[in-house]
Amino acid sequence: MFDVLIFGGGVSGMSCALVLGSAKDKDFAAEKEIGVFTHQKSSSLQEAVFNNAYGIPAGALGSDLLMKSTGHLSQLYPHITQIPNEKILRVEGQSPDFTVTTNKSTYKTKAIVVAIGAANTFSIEGLMQFVEPHQKSLPEKQRIQLHNTDHKVAEGIYVAGTLAGWRSQLAIAAGSGAAVATDILTRWNNGVQTHVHDSIR
Repeated sequence: MFDVLIFGGGVSGMSCALVLGSAKDKDFAAEKEIGVFTHQKSSSLQEAVFNNAYGIPAGALGSDLLMKSTGHLSQLYPHITQIPNEKILRVEGQSPDFTVTTNKSTYKTKAIVVAIGAANTFSIEGLMQFVEPHQKSLPEKQRIQLHNTDHKVAEGIYVAGTLAGWRSQLAIAAGSGAAVATDILTRWNNGVQTHVHDSIR
């Protein structure tokens, strides 16, 4: 049983995983089982080059960032389970007992974070009732989002990045994933507002 499973290895999903992973020394997070589906083939970063993203060297390729992010997560937070090359097909159940079925296996989790793109090819059974037109994208692009309030779709279900209705900018997607992570940490910390910082002191 996972405490949280993150769907997506792009900017918002990996940002969420990194923040959750960084809380490993907190008592309320120390024993939590965290997993992330790192399927990245459909990520919009595959064809991206960055010149306007804070902290990212000019000319950085999105495809390189994708590979570096999984390595970063493995190196610093190996307690997070990375699940590559699986496509999520179906979500069943309700909080805190979801069953997630992929093209290869089945998983149990208490909560999920849906952090995949906003393309209208979205087809995860059990989540289709939350699909609506994207509110910050041109209509002709036919993008979608999951209906949510401050990233929360339903009890135990969160959405991050462009699928949460945010515009397609790396910094926005990263912030969205981090925001969801701090909401989850706050929940694990019995509702006490929580964030995680590292310091040189």
